[in-house]
Amino acid sequence: MRLLLALLLVVGVEGLAAPSSAQNRTAAAVHPVVTTAVGPQHDTTHVYVTPDTMDEFVTCWEATFGGTHTAKVVTDVTPTPSTTLSELVLSPVGTLSVFDFQTPAPYPFGAERTGWLMSDFDKGLRLARASGAAVVAPFDDPIGRDTVVQFPGGVNAQLYWHTKAPSYAPLEAVPDNRVYLTRDSERAFLASYLRFTGGRIVSDDRAADSGELGVADGTYRRIAISSPFGDTVVSVTDGHLPYPFGRETTGYAVKDLTSTLHKARAAGAKVLWGPYTSLARTSAMVRLPGGYVAELHPGDDR
Repeated sequence: MRLLLALLLVVGVEGLAAPSSAQNRTAAAVHPVVTTAVGPQHDTTHVYVTPDTMDEFVTCWEATFGGTHTAKVVTDVTPTPSTTLSELVLSPVGTLSVFDFQTPAPYPFGAERTGWLMSDFDKGLRLARASGAAVVAPFDDPIGRDTVVQFPGGVNAQLYWHTKAPSYAPLEAVPDNRVYLTRDSERAFLASYLRFTGGRIVSDDRAADSGELGVADGTYRRIAISSPFGDTVVSVTDGHLPYPFGRETTGYAVKDLTSTLHKARAAGAKVLWGPYTSLARTSAMVRLPGGYVAELHPGDDR
């Protein structure tokens, strides 16, 4: 097992409207999409649980969303010495790499959101640099290679490659990488992120209801992105958010939000906020054992 380091969300550029489908086709013809993505089922959210809560977290997750998990192992997943318990959770709504570090997690690990599997590691590094991302020195692990990249705006990601490619079943629902940025960084981040991922903007709401972020009587900019690496939701705000917003790393689409929240509570999770319904969508925030915060929404609400 190893740490995958993640990329998150993209944000809209002030003054840059979401491209039309015709503009997307023209852009694709001039700049063909080049990507090393393998598939969203191979992209894992990194969950760092508080000590000695891994079993409780995994049990709660599977009771809420379904899925299976690998055997728990003790390993070193970083280029500098460390020890962690590690477990992979495979579920219909997303794949998780769960870590319970027995030593302090060395920098920069612990701040990443997701890890992305690449089909060609060296090509991925070239694409990351060409997109304007900063690349930390790559390192080997027992089953492949890894690197950490940072996109403009301070959004870190771990990119990884396996000597023997894994094979996981497609997801029933692709989760959203979620990130919060201010207007100062949105333009550079968006340009870099879209170039690396081969992504496209599917919606750009410049006056979304800020009640969706726990802030009454206001608006924020909400951008939804689709790419071969999966889906992304970016919230552009003034940077001041009530808890737990900005603490979640991933949003999960579920078939029945009310039923899912009931199962989550019964399994030991706490509903921190919501459900909240705006004109556009319904969502809720939950905290699972071990401290992991997640956003949940009906499958048709993006």
